[in-house]
Amino acid sequence: MSMENVRQRGIVLLGCGKMGSAMLAGWLDGGLPAGSVWVMDPKPSDWLRGIGGLHLNEPLPEDPALVLVAVKPQMIGDALPSITALGGGSTVFLSIAAGTTIATFEKMLGAETPVIRAMPNTPAAVGRGITALIGNARATAAQMDEAELLLAAIGQTVRLEDESQMDAVTAVSGSGPAYVFHLIETLAKAGEAEGLAPELAMKLAKATVGGAGHLAERAAEDPGQLRVNVTSPNGTTAAALAVLMDEQSGFPALLGKAVKAAADRSRELAG
Repeated sequence: MSMENVRQRGIVLLGCGKMGSAMLAGWLDGGLPAGSVWVMDPKPSDWLRGIGGLHLNEPLPEDPALVLVAVKPQMIGDALPSITALGGGSTVFLSIAAGTTIATFEKMLGAETPVIRAMPNTPAAVGRGITALIGNARATAAQMDEAELLLAAIGQTVRLEDESQMDAVTAVSGSGPAYVFHLIETLAKAGEAEGLAPELAMKLAKATVGGAGHLAERAAEDPGQLRVNVTSPNGTTAAALAVLMDEQSGFPALLGKAVKAAADRSRELAG
């Protein structure tokens, strides 16, 4: 499968909320013609309505290259019947619905359907997401490559070895942006407590977390070494890290518990 194949056969978005819109914007920016895209959405945004040539809530093509399932998990039962006729053929179903297993889609669409499950995250909105994906036995290497190419429109991609890893991915990268947002909130509040104006504290916290994350991605050293580089013996950073790195009350225990709680909840929801 290739992008040319997508242009010719078309791609269907089942649901086009924030994540679906981010992906669609990335594809259009990358040169995919709007006429190759069909969107099924009961409450389309003004942005969607304004895309010239887009097939919005129109009859679907007979054999699209791919259907992106981008509806909320609880809506899948209502949404999928409209496209079950495309199951069991060469159309790939790429799902970004959290907690919905490949087996669920195979049950609804038929075991012969190529299904790829993916977990993106919200930095996709600015092209800085990371998406983990895994395919079923019917998904070919070429179809996996195609899905990865489409997902690259919103950031980086990684492939999993087993679907059971999706719970840990959900806990680390799927839910992870919320942990970072809370870190920014609490860092700013701590700055206020030390005498900074709220706006200044928030500006410092946002830029520090954003900049440090960017540096961690770009630097040759690993984050542990970057931490060491910034820590002078008996200095200010060392004083803070003595608190944050405490095995019982610091980040090691706290984030371990937080990620485990998210992963456990993910398993409950899937089960």
